[in-house]
Amino acid sequence: MADDRELWERICRGDAGAFDVLYQMHGPKVEVFLRRLLGSRQVAEDIMQETFTRIWQHPNGFEPGQGTLRAYLFGAARNRAAEWWRKQGGQKETAQSEPTLPKTETASLVMDVFARLHQDARTLLWLREVEGYSYAELAEILEIPIGTVRSRLFGAREQLKSLWEATPQTNRGDS
Repeated sequence: MADDRELWERICRGDAGAFDVLYQMHGPKVEVFLRRLLGSRQVAEDIMQETFTRIWQHPNGFEPGQGTLRAYLFGAARNRAAEWWRKQGGQKETAQSEPTLPKTETASLVMDVFARLHQDARTLLWLREVEGYSYAELAEILEIPIGTVRSRLFGAREQLKSLWEATPQTNRGDS
């Protein structure tokens, strides 16, 4: 956390090099997180850029003694995404209009089931299972108690399991 504190102090002093380090370290992961959360590459890129721009223009809110800079960034990005959802009235821009790389049938099915999860469940599962955040970090990012993280994560996994089990056996390739 000492590195986070030093990096943040340099950013607060207007050190563009320090900001570039922050952006290079965390920008790609924040964008992937937002893409999974929002379902659109373009919207994810826009919100990621907006998140980092706001941090550069107004570096406030991060308290090094209260958590990691990485958790702060994901929380800020999640908040920007929530603002975008509110402005959209909950209408999801579909990712179908985007070119995609060929996927195996199983990977495609997994992503389809994942996309059908409630937004909060998808966010929580992505941060925990893909990004590898601890329960404490998730509590900080999502601004909820750690016990709530545990119960919501349990519910998200149950929802994922239920959706997967509802997928026709012949399409899953596991019969």
